[in-house]
Amino acid sequence: MTFSVAGYCPDTGMLGCAITSSSICVTSRCAWVASGTGVALTQNVTNPALGPLALELLREGLSPSEVLKAQAQADTDVQWRQLGVLNAQGDTATFSGAKALGIHATAEGKHCLAMGNLLANDGVPQAMIAAFESSQGHLAERLLQALEAGLAAGGEMGPVYSAGLLMTAKPSWPVVDLRADWHDTPIVELRNLWALYEPQMQAYITRAGNPSQAESFGVPGDE
Repeated sequence: MTFSVAGYCPDTGMLGCAITSSSICVTSRCAWVASGTGVALTQNVTNPALGPLALELLREGLSPSEVLKAQAQADTDVQWRQLGVLNAQGDTATFSGAKALGIHATAEGKHCLAMGNLLANDGVPQAMIAAFESSQGHLAERLLQALEAGLAAGGEMGPVYSAGLLMTAKPSWPVVDLRADWHDTPIVELRNLWALYEPQMQAYITRAGNPSQAESFGVPGDE
């Protein structure tokens, strides 16, 4: 019911993921990021607890493949899951359980991974990898292009209704957390949200770390 992509930018240290699904509020259950640590994706018949566990294990120094093994030991129902782990060096690992739904596949590339289930065809994840690897610019833009490429390659067998873009940079909190939680064209809506948020993103980071240097809020009552 989901296809997703995770990526790392070595130039900025940013980590993030983009995800879409036929289910509502996909990002809240399936996508996890931590600054300087990595990205964890847990989908198919989802166990959200595996996301925070993956980030905790990455902080302890485990590699992505070692994290997958530990997740399998922690979840007796792991064969229902589809998992992806990306660390802060761009290393990746993916897993699809024997009971993953419908056509399912994963792909890994340079500083990126992609995966999906109930897909129109098994080439969707590789199409996302190709788009990410051939793109340039802001990590958010590259992730969005990859998600759009997955949709263009066939996407899910049925329609998608929710999508999200989740990213970290130097701050300990996600610098991008945009979601279309129920929309007829959620990937289009996600791109629209990014277009609105991108010009404001740095201002929010500045306000958190150095409010005296922050630009005016530009709202009624702000002098």
